[in-house]
Amino acid sequence: MTDIDRISGDVLDTALRIHRELGPGLLESVYEIVLAGKLVSMGYSVARQRPIDIEFEGMRFDAAFRIDLLVEERLLVEIKSVERINAAHSKQLLTYLRLTGQSVGLLINFGGATLKEGVRRLVNDYHPSASPRLRVNQI
Repeated sequence: MTDIDRISGDVLDTALRIHRELGPGLLESVYEIVLAGKLVSMGYSVARQRPIDIEFEGMRFDAAFRIDLLVEERLLVEIKSVERINAAHSKQLLTYLRLTGQSVGLLINFGGATLKEGVRRLVNDYHPSASPRLRVNQI
């Protein structure tokens, strides 16, 4: 099993290369398909638009939301193409992590002039080894 920090590092490195080559302003779906394709070519298993069912008060809701990318069945990747990410985007990914029981997710915004300010690594009940400046929900 590949280390989650290595997976997230490879995803970020690939996303940086894609952003440099394609630039900002394309639809999220373009960045999603290109990123998924590059990761698959690197040997990763990648699910695109994975539907997630949820249960609430005894009721089941099929395909309540979709994960943009699920890498190695362990890393959620939420892709945006907006001028800048905001708190609602981070909350969305944290909720996805909680509802799926996953530990780590990446929020990547391809819409900015550079990718650096558009990346967030979020953790859900996980003891991360990443730099504190990359973590959103610190204890």
